[in-house]
Amino acid sequence: MQATLLSILGLALLGTLHAQDSIPVQADFQQDKLTGRWYSIGLASNSNWFKEKRHLMKMCTTIISTTAEGNLEVTSTYPKGDQCVTRNSLYTKTEQPGRFSYTSPRWGSKHNIRVVETNYDEYALVATQISKSTGSSTMVLLYSRTKELSPERLEMFTQFSREQGLTDDEILILPQTDKCMADAA
Repeated sequence: MQATLLSILGLALLGTLHAQDSIPVQADFQQDKLTGRWYSIGLASNSNWFKEKRHLMKMCTTIISTTAEGNLEVTSTYPKGDQCVTRNSLYTKTEQPGRFSYTSPRWGSKHNIRVVETNYDEYALVATQISKSTGSSTMVLLYSRTKELSPERLEMFTQFSREQGLTDDEILILPQTDKCMADAA
């Protein structure tokens, strides 16, 4: 019985690791070209917080800069009720360019972040595998240098999110807003 259970758990872990390995990373990733202001256009996730907050979410701004150590400082400003909230995250580089790790100080969750595809001056598609004690989840973000993207880019985001196992009700094109857009430096 124990051997069977261990075999099943081993296969499940192997499947999870294989799924993470199958997420591509931008070829010839150039980190310096990723820096600057981005708008969050799309968000997809199978996490509980996304399901609970989805109806409240709006577009936000994200500023990406490189630290002296070569990591990414990611500062997102988004509307929450009547105020603007800013969240800072430090994405630590890994051996593979375009792949980063982050541990949430608030929740203790571990994030495996991959820049899947970008042309640097129009859009960036980012996939994150999140692991915490209560389980794991997937998040896909679509960033744009402007507040609008072509229908083809939106469809690419939707299709990639589906390929990660996310359902249509877990995929959201964020509603545009002007709130908190000027506050982001």
